Amino acid sequence: MRPLAANMAAPASTNPVDFAARDFDYLVIGGGTAGIAVATRLSEDPNIVVGILEAGPAALGEDDINAPKPVLQTLGTKYDWQFETVPQPGLSGRTLAWPRGKVLGGTSALNLMTWNRGNREDYDAWENLGNKGWGWNDLLPFFKKSEKFHVPDEEAQTAHRLYFDPQAVGTDGPIHASYAKQYSKTHQLCYETMINLGVPENRAHHAGSNVGIWTNLNSVNPDDNTRSYASSAYYVPNSSRKNLFILTEALVQEVILIQCNGEWTATGARFTHGSNSYTASALREVVISAGSVQSPQLLELSGVGNPQVLKDAGIEVKISNLNVGENLQDHLLSLSIFEVDPSLQKADLEPPGTPYCYLPISAVTSKQKFEQLASKVRALDQHPPEKSRILQGRFDPFANLGQFEYIFDLANWSSDFRSAAENGKKYLSILQILQYPFSRGSIHIRKRPENASSDINRSTIADKPVIDPGYYSGPHGEIDRDIMAECIQFSNRISRSTPLSEVVRSRVFPPSSIESDDELRDWASKNTTTDWHPIGTCGMGGRGGIDSGVVDDRLRVYGVKRLRVIDASIMPLQISAHLQATVYAIAEKGAYLIREDNLDRRS
Repeated sequence: MRPLAANMAAPASTNPVDFAARDFDYLVIGGGTAGIAVATRLSEDPNIVVGILEAGPAALGEDDINAPKPVLQTLGTKYDWQFETVPQPGLSGRTLAWPRGKVLGGTSALNLMTWNRGNREDYDAWENLGNKGWGWNDLLPFFKKSEKFHVPDEEAQTAHRLYFDPQAVGTDGPIHASYAKQYSKTHQLCYETMINLGVPENRAHHAGSNVGIWTNLNSVNPDDNTRSYASSAYYVPNSSRKNLFILTEALVQEVILIQCNGEWTATGARFTHGSNSYTASALREVVISAGSVQSPQLLELSGVGNPQVLKDAGIEVKISNLNVGENLQDHLLSLSIFEVDPSLQKADLEPPGTPYCYLPISAVTSKQKFEQLASKVRALDQHPPEKSRILQGRFDPFANLGQFEYIFDLANWSSDFRSAAENGKKYLSILQILQYPFSRGSIHIRKRPENASSDINRSTIADKPVIDPGYYSGPHGEIDRDIMAECIQFSNRISRSTPLSEVVRSRVFPPSSIESDDELRDWASKNTTTDWHPIGTCGMGGRGGIDSGVVDDRLRVYGVKRLRVIDASIMPLQISAHLQATVYAIAEKGAYLIREDNLDRRS
């Protein structure tokens, strides 16, 4: 670990006694992607005091986090909560690892650094559910506020197709967004192949539609080639503020809810640091920013959730809400791997310049197969009905939305296919990622042991929650598996098209012997994994209110005063994009809503 740079100060508070003694105006639970952004924005007002409780260490000078190469180095380490799913029947009984950041900066310190946005229609769908102010036009200013886009030089723009809409990008936000500095021959080959297949080139993929082929952006500071993430971008430049305090390695046990005038009200949080327990107070609001896994877990541990789930875990029921921990949606990922000409060279820098492609299913399958899938979608019964209409609308043959994503990389991405480097062969991986899943799951706290009767045996934050995404399960999940099979078939078509076909020797994963739809569906069940993009477990309820969600469109928890959730869990429907840029936009908007509501109360 390298020493902290001059501008990378240690957290402002490392003493739990001092932290607990302060009267915070706002207490943020979770110093991750959203939590740090929210707290930093709130602390811009010098008249308020903001505290952050983070379960992991600061790790501000950790090379494995700051250096983009090699990517995903910190998964499975002390900086990872190391969650996993329960066995998934739709995945042939397999369990999947679910990495989540247990470090200041959260998952933004661990991720692949992809920086993109969903389609205008993705966010408009949230607003159409009755969540006022969450459409594309309302969110765009917050996307831009979080972002510092680096304009590539004109020579690089022409050589590598580094296109952008200058009206859609932010120029002075905290998170650096940049194109890679190096591009391999594979980038050009894959890009040209998709164009030859009739895929449109998208020259404004940041501006409300990501459909088509384009070159990816990364959350990397090009000045020193380091990861740009919540800690380095939001916290470090503002760490000298006298009103912003962070306590790391503090494990929050519950939000303190008391009854005031007959209403449940959040007043603070109980947490442990080392072997000792403490209480932190919040005079104005408590903000939960613990992510799609632990935000619902904390609500349930605090007495907010499905009464049966709470009773089974030994938790007193304070607010009944059947939606806490439900509505879980995740992007599903499968791999196609091809042996390629060994003369191909990968760029030295990571993350590399890579073609990304989002396409509607209607663009890659026959009309007959598309209609078969669409008829299954139309037959589904979703709750609430508004969600059914949105999901069905995405299967309109004229819908121009990225129902799945392709990423191309000159590497072997599979841990199950290992016959590679030792024999000198080289491989191209095509990642196939389903964007609008029909599979639905849940995350809940665990039941206490049989015959347990005392509070000692109640579920705690130390008990990892039960994560059941429901991949490929039920009639909804079967549609996802059908779509994935079509995605794999199209990857075969890509590999057989020029100019990529000139360097592809054979498909090795799935084995070339697997060809029929039934075989590919079976293969998908046995080999699909997660893209680690969970959302929805504390979703906005819209017009349905507490019957349809956990928070309102100002991110306030139904039935509890002075408590909000601000992170990916509030998204009611999945988007066609990697999540981090949207999570920052949610955090920016959430902080704005808090400050706006506070001003309203003063007037």
